[in-house]
Amino acid sequence: MKGPILVVLAAGMGSRYGGLKQMDRLGKNGEVLLDYSVYDALRSGFEKIVFVIRRDMEKDFRDLVLSRMGAGVKGELAFQELDSLIPPSVLAESRRINRTKPWGTAHALLCAEEKLDAPFTVINADDFYGREAFTVMGKYLSGPAPEDAAIVPYALEKTLSPQGTVTRGVCEVKDGCLASVNELLSIEKKDGRIFNTAPDGGIEPLAPDTPVSMNFWGYPPGIIPHFRTYFEDFLKTSGAQPKSECYLPKAADWFIKNNIIKIRVLKADSDWFGVTYKEDREAAVGRIADLTARGVYPEKLWA
Repeated sequence: MKGPILVVLAAGMGSRYGGLKQMDRLGKNGEVLLDYSVYDALRSGFEKIVFVIRRDMEKDFRDLVLSRMGAGVKGELAFQELDSLIPPSVLAESRRINRTKPWGTAHALLCAEEKLDAPFTVINADDFYGREAFTVMGKYLSGPAPEDAAIVPYALEKTLSPQGTVTRGVCEVKDGCLASVNELLSIEKKDGRIFNTAPDGGIEPLAPDTPVSMNFWGYPPGIIPHFRTYFEDFLKTSGAQPKSECYLPKAADWFIKNNIIKIRVLKADSDWFGVTYKEDREAAVGRIADLTARGVYPEKLWA
């Protein structure tokens, strides 16, 4: 059986961050966050890396990322554009309403469909997930052909930003499997309390250890037709909205509710960090420096 594939979603612009945060150099030798994910994945049994980017990023991505990794990394590119996989009628309407926003993370995954011939994990390029998360997911996907999907969730309190609100997929877990995912769009910590503010102004308190999705999903390749069906349904209901996006957590919730696949919850003693806002950068640089000083990573990943 082929080793699992890592799909890295790197096509989105960081609107709050103010630029291409996927390419912000945080390591001592110019490493970006996705370098550490790829490094950890390759040491956890993953054989191939598929990067989903925009075509206008290709040269910079090859020059700044792929060239540094070298020939030892089996990396392939897939491209997500506004017109990728979009039916002509929906595309015409999106142009009429001047849509500029990408179609979301589930759409990005579908743009890599032709390269997914083995179990795969899909992650965000601008998140740090930790070695342990890749270890448990790699072990699961490298075993007997998995029939179930999997997720590595993180404790909510460890995924917040002191700079402002965040969006998180709040997970309900039952008997070791995901029972639901509820995407909350405005979570923050203030005066020692963690809560979400709903669009109608309602306040929902949340426990610090609430498990949340940070887009660390594992799937068998047979799930792709179901992703396609989900995306087609999304286009029918939301394709005419200029800012609608098709998200991986919402797709997972749809799979669960329609009994398409079970999603196992894998436990990993991993810390998450990222760069949601520009002001998060200094803390991320410090975390990388500390991990390097402790010997978790070499000073130069791709020596």
